[in-house]
Amino acid sequence: MSEASFTMIEDGKAAPITVSVDGSVVRFETAPVLSALGWNQKPEGLCQGDVCIPISNRPELITEQGLDLVALGDVLGRPVAIDAAESVVSIGAPTDAHGDELLGGRAPDFTLPDLTGKEFSLSSFKGKKVLLIAYASW
Repeated sequence: MSEASFTMIEDGKAAPITVSVDGSVVRFETAPVLSALGWNQKPEGLCQGDVCIPISNRPELITEQGLDLVALGDVLGRPVAIDAAESVVSIGAPTDAHGDELLGGRAPDFTLPDLTGKEFSLSSFKGKKVLLIAYASW
């Protein structure tokens, strides 16, 4: 097992973090990751303010070798992407943060020109199925 330094990206901020690497298994330093995410480890589980998530049924989550960040993402409802070759990990926003927007099934309205220059609004297609393709050159 060897130690390495990764960059953790969360909420648009980057922070260096120490990891333990054993073959293809990467485990993260527990305290700095939990602190960066606003959580504390307590006997009752992972806590943020008055909210605690029991983790006693997840012994693989936090071990002497460190934190399984993908498992933590599952527990907290946050997507996690790890690129070991680039030594970077990205932690996405909680999935429930977007849930309310998706429950209504409505996209935000906007107005764009079509290929002839005529402007149209997404809301003008109300009640119809729409395929929207977005492209960015960068």
